[in-house]
Amino acid sequence: MASVRGQLFTVSAPSGAGKTSLVDALLVADQRLKVSVSHTTRPMRPGEEDGINYHFVDASTFAQMINDGRFLEHATVFGNAYGTSKDWVDRQLSLGTDVILEIDWQGAQQTHQWLATELGESGVGIFILPPSMAALQARLTGRGQDDEAVIAGRMAVAVDEMRHYHQADYIIINDDFDTALSDLQAVIQAQRLSRSQQQRQYKDLLAALIEDSAQSLALKEP
Repeated sequence: MASVRGQLFTVSAPSGAGKTSLVDALLVADQRLKVSVSHTTRPMRPGEEDGINYHFVDASTFAQMINDGRFLEHATVFGNAYGTSKDWVDRQLSLGTDVILEIDWQGAQQTHQWLATELGESGVGIFILPPSMAALQARLTGRGQDDEAVIAGRMAVAVDEMRHYHQADYIIINDDFDTALSDLQAVIQAQRLSRSQQQRQYKDLLAALIEDSAQSLALKEP
């Protein structure tokens, strides 16, 4: 089997659509995937761990990393900066590992531009949407992490974020969690079985099959 580079998947969604829960469940079920741990200036939330959920850094450190060109994408969301390590992603792809980035639409756009211009590759964009605005608000309220003003701000931003769903290759409606997870797994598997990916992965096998077929036909000729 030929060694091939991994594929990069971006998963975007408005806050509260269930993106993080879906990606966490996907990683448990699919050992061939790795998630990129972003750097952020956001304060650590209860239950989070540095280096596991995010690499938590201060604003000056983040700014220096931008100046050093260490991010393949970075964006500011709700007043906090987020960035994805360029070297880590490229290294994982080179090892043949499929990488998933859980980022907002701005970051996804930058990531796919980086893939195309610097690596000459294409990624796969996935957008998670809620079944309704009422369901989205209920999920944000149910977290118990933000006050009413913050939730109202997130709802307003969600409207703008959802306008960018058309930039993704796949859309998943997270109405029922298990169904949405199954849909997400189906997208990953479909991409792995695509003709272009299979041609790269089984290049030698496909060539041998064609050659063997040609030889068999030649032997049968009178």
